[in-house]
Amino acid sequence: METNRQKRINKQLQKDLGEIFQKESPNLFLRAMITVTQVRVTADLSIAKVYLSIFGADKEKIINLVKMNAGEIRKQLGMRVKNQLRQVPQLQFFVDDSLDYIENIENLIK
Repeated sequence: METNRQKRINKQLQKDLGEIFQKESPNLFLRAMITVTQVRVTADLSIAKVYLSIFGADKEKIINLVKMNAGEIRKQLGMRVKNQLRQVPQLQFFVDDSLDYIENIENLIK
């Protein structure tokens, strides 16, 4: 079960990462639109699992670019949250396929 602190940190990281991706997408990620759909930090706040929704490009190619640039993304995140967090969590990126799942269910219902 998530604590209130984890929930607050999840929201803050989601907001800050969303802004980072919005600013950096044209330069680093082949103009793909990347949305941070969810962030989950571990209980010790050392790892953050970041779920991304990717539009406008090959998802596998973009997620590999994101993983290659994870250090730079973490650095920018650290500059934003340096007053709120003592240690910036390691970032693990995953493709959020919930929209594809919903679309598939809707097609099955029709």
